Amino acid sequence: MATDDATGDEAFRASVRAFLKEHAPGRPPRGAAERLAFAKAWAATKFDHGFAGPSWPREHGGMDLPFPRQVIYNEEMAGVRVPAHPGTGWDMVGPTIIKYGTAEQQAAYLRPTLRADIVWAQGFSEPDAGSDLPGLRTAARRDGDHYVVTGQKVWNTNADKADMFFVLVRTGTRESRQKGISYLLVDARAPGVTVRPIRDMTGREHFCEIFFDEVRVPVADRVGEENEGWRIARTTLGHERSAGALTQAAFYRRIVDELIALARERGAVADPGVRRRLADFDVRVRVMNVHAARTIASIIATGEPGPTSSVSRLYNSVFEQELHEFAVDLLGPFGLLGRGDPDTVQRGRWTTGWLATRASTIGAGTAEIHRNTIAEQVLGLPRDPAMPPR
Repeated sequence: MATDDATGDEAFRASVRAFLKEHAPGRPPRGAAERLAFAKAWAATKFDHGFAGPSWPREHGGMDLPFPRQVIYNEEMAGVRVPAHPGTGWDMVGPTIIKYGTAEQQAAYLRPTLRADIVWAQGFSEPDAGSDLPGLRTAARRDGDHYVVTGQKVWNTNADKADMFFVLVRTGTRESRQKGISYLLVDARAPGVTVRPIRDMTGREHFCEIFFDEVRVPVADRVGEENEGWRIARTTLGHERSAGALTQAAFYRRIVDELIALARERGAVADPGVRRRLADFDVRVRVMNVHAARTIASIIATGEPGPTSSVSRLYNSVFEQELHEFAVDLLGPFGLLGRGDPDTVQRGRWTTGWLATRASTIGAGTAEIHRNTIAEQVLGLPRDPAMPPR
């Protein structure tokens, strides 16, 4: 049986490679709008040929692959640098709707999400409720068959490119904290929605803030029961922290290999300290792959990422920061040059990466929150008395 499985796995790998050889889209265009269209077209190509959603059920357009073939799929996709799925639909809100959504919501949203006909952005964090998410204030008042939503969200990745938002709102009293939160699916172009991009350290506008001014949202677009959104959000957050874990591990396998090549190119591998750091990164990216496999196996077994997803997120965020810090140090003075400088190394990719990863230990939950989660829910240590109950 093991031999048959191995033969089937290799045949599957060959089918993915054949698909990529025929359909991989090549280098992306430069403009932001063109890159979005490029990514959407690739998502549609994968869907139309049966190569989208490796972990999704077939009834919703996915491949429903066994775990070993999910690993193969992600390895092959990462190896040819195809564009990532646009937005946070297939890996965050999609699994949430699969688990908690109504039949009508599943029919309306899942296949268009997987094909990238609908692009999603998350609407959770607020100016005064980032790490303390149960303290959010964006309010949703019930008015017949609609909620009327008013409030503000911030640090919303690519919200300016989204068609839909998945949003946490306050339907209970402010004092109710997580017991008064609901989970809504909101049309990004509904009257009263305003999106403002935020320029970050790289000079790009990757994040946004969203304003809701009396936005009417159908009650039919509430996922789960009223005031039960926190439990559902924890599923979304868990998937966010483990989303693309295998893809990220395969991606950083390639990045570490390229960093080793950079060290050779710069004549730095004769330094034993450099070799030691490169060996450390090589070991750590292997650990990343093993832990990603463990997290995905947990999702397959239980349907939930569980608190160990915090281990994965913390490990990966610290790793990518340290990797880019080392790369910039390796470049010496050239590490100060940005993308537009004619003397920059590899078009400034390592410096841009260093700037971008400053936010790694903030996004998808701060490193401090993850350490608390790991301490309390994984290691069983006493709860931090300074933290409000979750």
